[in-house]
Amino acid sequence: MIRKGQGTAGFTLIELLVVIAIIGILSSVVLASLNTARGKGNDAKVKAQLSGARAAAEIYYDNQVPNSYTNLCTAASPESMAQYLLQTNYPTGATVACFSDADSYGMTALLPGTSDANDRWCIDSLGASKSVSAAATAAGCP
Repeated sequence: MIRKGQGTAGFTLIELLVVIAIIGILSSVVLASLNTARGKGNDAKVKAQLSGARAAAEIYYDNQVPNSYTNLCTAASPESMAQYLLQTNYPTGATVACFSDADSYGMTALLPGTSDANDRWCIDSLGASKSVSAAATAAGCP
């Protein structure tokens, strides 16, 4: 029994359920945003790795006598290039492909954060750094 001058001592069941429902809706919106951000972050990592690979490839070319991209994408490549060819340095799903000949090279990696399963980032010896839908060749980005 409530006496005169005293209010209720707590929340009703309806009030608690409404608060729990609001918290659930807000948390689902935040989690959906985090998944999008995670995908974009993985794509940014792939692009950064390939940007570093471009610089390493040019150093490799300059250090060869005569200047050449031959063996750039093989296991015999120097330590400066090896880290850019290891799959473990890329996010899961970012399959890396590298092709080279004496005069040119091309590297692509799948972008795991996009909805298109064929969306790749490509770099080549001509200076291209772009999104493509097919793998690179030794001639460069498609």
